Amino acid sequence: MHPIAQDPLLRVEGLSKRFRSGEAELVLFENLCFHVDKGTMLAIVGQSGAGKSTLLHILAALDRPSAGAVYCANSHVNALSEDDAAEFRNREIGYVWQFHYLLPEFTALENVAMPLLTRGLALSSAEQQASRWLREVGLEQRAHHRSGELSGGEQQRLALARALITQPQVLLADEPTGDLDGRTGELVFELVARLHRDHQLTSVIATHNLAFARRCHRVLRLHQGKMEEVEPESLPA
Repeated sequence: MHPIAQDPLLRVEGLSKRFRSGEAELVLFENLCFHVDKGTMLAIVGQSGAGKSTLLHILAALDRPSAGAVYCANSHVNALSEDDAAEFRNREIGYVWQFHYLLPEFTALENVAMPLLTRGLALSSAEQQASRWLREVGLEQRAHHRSGELSGGEQQRLALARALITQPQVLLADEPTGDLDGRTGELVFELVARLHRDHQLTSVIATHNLAFARRCHRVLRLHQGKMEEVEPESLPA
């Protein structure tokens, strides 16, 4: 028997983003169409300014496209109201930025617990789950350090724990190793890959590191407003 085909978890149809600049109109990208099956680790590559970050913002309902549609986990993402978009992100999306945006006045434990506290979960329960996630990313010994006392690699591991404590289906990571040196970036990428596998995530990773992109299941290149599929094996190791 053939397995029953599943609908893609993430579907992008005819997506365009344009900006006004005085009298001119800047087209960042146009008519992007792709889908991401559940469990896929997808890399999006392209030069700086190609639109990778803007695309991730649209997938996460942080920005709206000029045209087209995004469907994710049974939600028409770009049709959501602001309140529903916030609920969608809290429920379905884990987002990791190149710059981690940790809260410097709070400890590592408090930073990771924050998304659950904003849901209204009791402090003791949120901190218990945060402790488990700190163990998961190898930071249990740093639980009571403020985020500013951590190294760059530790801060990015902390950001991953904060992104995933809500048990989202989708991880969106925008240049998660971009500010890190080579060895530290390697360790963070290995952690992303392990968390993707262990928690059965569907991951979309914008990266300029082609060696990391090569290790993903699929690669899409964003170039001059268009998108093309690239064989991972064709990228430099």
